[in-house]
Amino acid sequence: MGQLIFVPKEIDVTESRVAASPDTVKRLVGLGFDVVVEAGAGTLSRIPDDEFAKAGASIGTASDAGRADVVLKVRRPTEAELKGYKSGAAVLAIMDPYGNDAAVAALAKAGVTAFSMEFMPRITRAQVMDVLSSQANLAGYQAVLDGAYEYDRALPMMMTAAGTVPAAKVFIMGVGVAGLQAIATARRLGAVVTATDVRPAAKEQVASLGAKFLAVEDEEFKAAETAGGYAKEMSKEYQAKQAALTAEHIAKQDIVITTALIPGRPAPKLVSAAMVASMKPGSVLVDLAVERGGNVEGAVAGQIVTTANGVKIVGHLNVAGRIAASASLLYAKNLYNFLETMVDKANKTIVINRDDELVKATMLTDGGKVVHANFAAAAAPAPAAPVDAATPPAAAETDKPKRGRKPKAETAGAAEAEFAAEEGFDPAPPAEPAKAKRGRPPKTAAVPVFAAAADKPRRGRKPNAAVALGEAEAEFAAEEGFDAVPAEPASTELSKPKRGRKPKTSLGDAVIAGTDAASSTEAGSAETGTTDTPKGDA
Repeated sequence: MGQLIFVPKEIDVTESRVAASPDTVKRLVGLGFDVVVEAGAGTLSRIPDDEFAKAGASIGTASDAGRADVVLKVRRPTEAELKGYKSGAAVLAIMDPYGNDAAVAALAKAGVTAFSMEFMPRITRAQVMDVLSSQANLAGYQAVLDGAYEYDRALPMMMTAAGTVPAAKVFIMGVGVAGLQAIATARRLGAVVTATDVRPAAKEQVASLGAKFLAVEDEEFKAAETAGGYAKEMSKEYQAKQAALTAEHIAKQDIVITTALIPGRPAPKLVSAAMVASMKPGSVLVDLAVERGGNVEGAVAGQIVTTANGVKIVGHLNVAGRIAASASLLYAKNLYNFLETMVDKANKTIVINRDDELVKATMLTDGGKVVHANFAAAAAPAPAAPVDAATPPAAAETDKPKRGRKPKAETAGAAEAEFAAEEGFDPAPPAEPAKAKRGRPPKTAAVPVFAAAADKPRRGRKPNAAVALGEAEAEFAAEEGFDAVPAEPASTELSKPKRGRKPKTSLGDAVIAGTDAASSTEAGSAETGTTDTPKGDA
């Protein structure tokens, strides 16, 4: 049993199209898929269930969506429909995401991989998948028919024995796919057609169909087309100049059809209430952009409004759906052509290549997230407020020295102070720990009286006098429990003080000076009975 493709019946009351045709069902079955079409899905498009069954589909119910690996739709599924879809299913439809952030978030929450078919790039490879072009083409055709119906007069010029019937004047505003088809259809019906657009390329296209082009051709006009072939939103200044040019022209027209749309933005207002008031009674305006706010002031979505001066403003919804039998055949083929690019024909399964340019351009949600660049930022949660880090508890162990710093040495302890008092001299107060300087060696503590060896001279500093442990000190150390280690005899050669500095003596010098000056091996402060606290040894 292959993967399942489900085609539901559209639940939107304004939607009469279906996302499959007998032809596309037959092709999908040929690729190895099981196809289930909901009963009645094609009725409004003049495709009975029997036609689908003959093509190889099974006729099912809405509950079959829960088994489907792929769902083919016309309109974006509602939240109620999404509850019946399995997570990970691919959904292809016209998603209409702009201004519908909640609906896009619902798609992501449902876990489906949603493809927005209207985002299909306008490249050669994707022409057969372009739903906007296929549906807009039919909408332009139908707009002329709707206008002609409401106009209730003949469009072509007719010369009879009883007199001449003048040709109707039709003005097309916006020469995209719909506008070009509207020009061609109106010309076939015999009307005199003029058209306007902000894109320079439209001028030649209009002329090729036998219509006359009308536009403000300034510098802004020359750069009014995007790389994708869509019209840019024009400045207020340009719109004012264009309105002034068209205002007089509109007053003479019998039928005006507006088709201007800008992706992701409200439809621009092209026809003001004053322009409508200037038109002749019985004139008709057909607004194909009414679902996006409309190009005509006074247009109402889903209604035909008659103004005080007898002008009709037509605001039909889903104009392509008004000729559903034709629209469904083209739309179904668009979906099939896109889906086929994701089929692994060897394994007969859907394999989505997320690096493919068509997939990147159309994928709206995937893996529970909104992934399309135009909507991902809006759907992303707001970043959490920064939280102050808690103060860490005091460290139990000694902090490591910082880079470039030397560890601080400890000062002399209580035992040294007690010994100094018994020997009759004032001990130097414990020195404040010196701040280590970058690149300097660590500084030592004050030299205890029971030091075992003489300090080595340091570069750029005065040598400390060595201390030999005497009998009294040894006896005291023994009584106090210290281990007396005999020191190596210090050098008897006096260090000459460097220029500008006095020689330093150690704490041991003072002790020896107070007990037996004659036994001192160093000259210095012992002769005067004074004590110099060694600098830098604290």
